[in-house]
Amino acid sequence: MSSFQINTNIGALNAYNALASANNEAYQAQLRLATRKKINSVADDTSGFATGKSLDQKVKLMQSAQNNVGSAKDMLSTAETQLTSVKDLITQIKTKIADASNPAADKSKIANDIKALGEEIGNIFNNTKFNDTNLLVSSSNGAGQSFDFQTGADSTDNLKVDFASANLAGTSSTTIGSATVSGLNSKIADSLSDLQSLTASTASAASIASLSAKLSTFESSIDTALSSVGNYKQRLDIKDEFLTSAISNSTASVSRLFDADMAAEQLNSTKAQIGAQIATTMLSQLNSQPQNILTLFK
Repeated sequence: MSSFQINTNIGALNAYNALASANNEAYQAQLRLATRKKINSVADDTSGFATGKSLDQKVKLMQSAQNNVGSAKDMLSTAETQLTSVKDLITQIKTKIADASNPAADKSKIANDIKALGEEIGNIFNNTKFNDTNLLVSSSNGAGQSFDFQTGADSTDNLKVDFASANLAGTSSTTIGSATVSGLNSKIADSLSDLQSLTASTASAASIASLSAKLSTFESSIDTALSSVGNYKQRLDIKDEFLTSAISNSTASVSRLFDADMAAEQLNSTKAQIGAQIATTMLSQLNSQPQNILTLFK
């Protein structure tokens, strides 16, 4: 290449391009250091950007699903505590009934005790709620007592939690004390009604036998509901473990795609800055080189 052209300084232009490239490399490295991200725009890595954003979305959905799993477990724990209390109260009532078989027992007081225990059972059914949602009876805010929880990233990945509709909830109602309990299974409503109507004069051998049989059916329903609660909690524990692992692995993939290697980017930044300084010096020298032609005119 001739060094005697002054209209177009090719050497200086090449040095300028090298300087621009070095400055761009320094900018990219410094931007990655500032943002701590390897991909700062879709142009940096089109396929990586799309894959990373898709994974990031799934991570957020799985985190939300994991929150749902936690809420479901809390709800089941609430139901379990109250159902266990009901089972304990039924045991107390059966003990009172056994006491009533003693000819020397005060059947009137025993009947009052049984009615009080029955009233407490009704109170449990009426007031067992989780965030104002009834758990043991059918109602407008707990219709059917079947609860759907999204437990995965896909909207179709649901778990239907249903421990009450087949055993406890229904369409029957009964008055216990001064309160009315609605949305009960008919057999449970009959049991609670018999407990409230029991008096010393009606506590015959036949009525006691009938009440005992109904209480056994009632207790069986409670046991079935408790078993169902336990099964659902086991399934939720498994889903919780899976989501924890899936979130961790997906987050690692997103990190691998997006997170910058800070040490490597620092090296790239330093290298680019040194290159830019050298390119600037060379540009200055090449830009002044055509001035040598002036020596021909002396």
